[in-house]
Amino acid sequence: MEYDNAGDLKGLLQVMKRLRGPEGCPWDREQTKETLKWYLVEECYEVLDAIESGSAGQLKEELGDTLFQLVFLAEISEEKKDFNIFDVINFAREKMIRRHPHVFGSESAKDSKDVKKIWWEVKEKEKEREGSSVLETIPDSLPGLLRAFRITKRAAHAGFDRGSLKGTLAAIEKGIVKLRATVKEKDPDKMEEELGDILFSLVNLGRFLEINPEEALRKAIMKFIYQFKETEKSLKQQNTT
Repeated sequence: MEYDNAGDLKGLLQVMKRLRGPEGCPWDREQTKETLKWYLVEECYEVLDAIESGSAGQLKEELGDTLFQLVFLAEISEEKKDFNIFDVINFAREKMIRRHPHVFGSESAKDSKDVKKIWWEVKEKEKEREGSSVLETIPDSLPGLLRAFRITKRAAHAGFDRGSLKGTLAAIEKGIVKLRATVKEKDPDKMEEELGDILFSLVNLGRFLEINPEEALRKAIMKFIYQFKETEKSLKQQNTT
């Protein structure tokens, strides 16, 4: 597939270089990888909000903002002579070709289940060559619930499965009993540990139910905010009558 407007990337890169140049923007020239990382995180969450809003225009805008952050980070890396945006694009292309041998190679996949199996086999071979754990590629900076979810899934694919659906439900119930005991003891360290174990078991339950706990929590928060606003609105109406 060819795109008539593929040159627009070049235009975006020119804007970026102008902003970082001697006659560019003082704020943009001051930025580093460290200062930009949380802007990138914020933009990613704004993309999630745009997806949930169902607005194509909002999603287009937020994807553009996220793309700009990626170009910004690549520009800084190019200035340090590490790599440029085209190295990033080529790396992504080669990686996707390698991870999809059922599309670009001789492997075959009947359904998404086969695709996942092939994906993990390729990924595990890559990690074996690098001599690293399959868990090391999960970023420490991910939100806690999402990171725990990725860890449980990755560990299960590697053959380390923490029980079953029934066993996980039992572990949650047992954890609540233990937490109640530590609350009576008023031991903050034990309470923290037991609460952490319960949360991790809940995340593992999400894996068995095929529910992303981070997404489930986001929706629960949105539900709470809506209910709070309705209650707040009702109370204001009562106070004005």
